[in-house]
Amino acid sequence: MNKNTALLVLCLASFLVPFMGSAINLSLPQISETFAMKAVSLSWISTAYLISTAVFQVPFARLADLVGRKKVFIAGLLLFGVSMLMCGFATSGAALIVLRAISGLSCAMMFGTSMAILTAIFPPKERGKAIGINTAVVYSALASGPYIGGLLTHHWGWQSLFFIVGIFGFIVATGAFLFLKGEWIESKGERFDFVGSIIYATGIFGLIFGFSKLPQIQAFLWIVAGIAAFFIFIIYELKEEQPVFNVRIFSGNKIFSLSCISALINYACISSTAFMLSLYLQYIRGFNSLHAGRILIIQAFIQCIVTYYAGKLSDRINPSFLATSGMVITAVGLIGLVFLTPDISITYIIVLIALLGLGFGMFSSPNTNIIMSSVDKKYYGQASATIGTMRLTGQAFSMGIAMMAISLYVGNRVITSELHPQFMHSLHVSFGICAVLCLLGAYTSSFRVKKNVQINL
Repeated sequence: MNKNTALLVLCLASFLVPFMGSAINLSLPQISETFAMKAVSLSWISTAYLISTAVFQVPFARLADLVGRKKVFIAGLLLFGVSMLMCGFATSGAALIVLRAISGLSCAMMFGTSMAILTAIFPPKERGKAIGINTAVVYSALASGPYIGGLLTHHWGWQSLFFIVGIFGFIVATGAFLFLKGEWIESKGERFDFVGSIIYATGIFGLIFGFSKLPQIQAFLWIVAGIAAFFIFIIYELKEEQPVFNVRIFSGNKIFSLSCISALINYACISSTAFMLSLYLQYIRGFNSLHAGRILIIQAFIQCIVTYYAGKLSDRINPSFLATSGMVITAVGLIGLVFLTPDISITYIIVLIALLGLGFGMFSSPNTNIIMSSVDKKYYGQASATIGTMRLTGQAFSMGIAMMAISLYVGNRVITSELHPQFMHSLHVSFGICAVLCLLGAYTSSFRVKKNVQINL
């Protein structure tokens, strides 16, 4: 198998989901107008996807170890293509939310296998560069998403975005079928842990659904139920001979556990920034979706460049230092966003967006390299799924913070000019909480630097 061709296929697949995630933010006001969706309901277009992906990611990673990662990967691509086309034909906001949940299931099949396949293909001394390229593609998707999404939405409506991404999904699935030569079956003959999968899904659902309902009382009940389910999951999996997830990876591998915690915090503090800034630029500053997209593209463009070089550097110098430095820079950018006003200079916003791109780019690929290089190849699938779960749980928590702030100050109402002061209060609170989290994450990540933690190359 040609490694570069395989990397190309994996990168194209990695392009799809983040592109859709960033592009759809620019379509939200138009979708809201089409279906008369209120602010909180509108957030469920993203939340339904996040919950579904997080719930199914670990079980599908385990299933891929049993039947073959290539099979599950391609099946995920095909289902993604179908679900995107169906989203374009949605006739109501509720239908669109359900279809986004289905697309989340397909993404779980892709996330749980793609990084594991990449890690298996490339030897340790080339892995950081390959991960850097793959992550750079992710950020190029984030960079192009706002611009292309704004362009498509502005000229041809939000439905065109789903149609084009769906067709592209089928093309990538064809490439994966032709050019990925292998199945990577690591646990052939073992049984699938259905009980553990159900307990895990219950825990993840409770946490993410609870985050999405903040600050309601029922939200805290769901979060407590999710935490309780995870305690039960850990106890059950420790006794299971063939678990859906080997929890001993966390207890016996401090590098892995610290890196996963850092990833969770990093995504929790940065994922909602595009959502909040998109609403700020369109509702408060009066920009159309195309103009707002041109501003938001800056962050992802910088991330794309920085993460490639950060990935290469992580093969040669301590990746923990790179990741921790990235979190500190991200915290500075978030603190600056706390002081946004309705008439502040656009240059000020662009500088802060650039800082976020620089910081997140320095963190992502080195941290991923640490995680994937800290486990045996038998656990590549579980490590890949863990990265995805940390990302999605962090994203859900981040959106939960944003929606909690909006619910407190705006409520479940359409954002009109009369509610602009309330929305600005919610924006300041959201960015303030995220800044504190990022500083906490930088402190957690610094333990690896203090101990001079190096990945095993």
